[in-house]
Amino acid sequence: MDSSDLADHAPMARDGWLVRDGRVLASVEIPIGRRAKTRGLLGRDSFEGAMLLRPARSVHSFGMRFDLDVAFINAEDIVIRTLQLHRNRITLPVWRARGVLEAEAGAFGRWELKIGDQIEIRV
Repeated sequence: MDSSDLADHAPMARDGWLVRDGRVLASVEIPIGRRAKTRGLLGRDSFEGAMLLRPARSVHSFGMRFDLDVAFINAEDIVIRTLQLHRNRITLPVWRARGVLEAEAGAFGRWELKIGDQIEIRV
């Protein structure tokens, strides 16, 4: 098996749990590598759970099939900004952000995720 074979079989994402105050809010997918991060949620009709993009300071929704809830998190995994991103839009960079959490629109309301929340990613 050569290195190209290994790349084809390498995992595209790690799976884990999004946790706040010891309570599991949702499953979380963490893309591995540039290709997986670039693809993100593209091509999906819906999405249960969340996707964590790290490092990231902005995201887009070009080509998405659904609207997103977006949370920008800082280096301490504290939510510093949230917004709903409609399809075919782009966010301005949030310079203090070190990562972005994405979910299908409406998820943050169900999870009661808000600015100031300390999140934990358990893998």
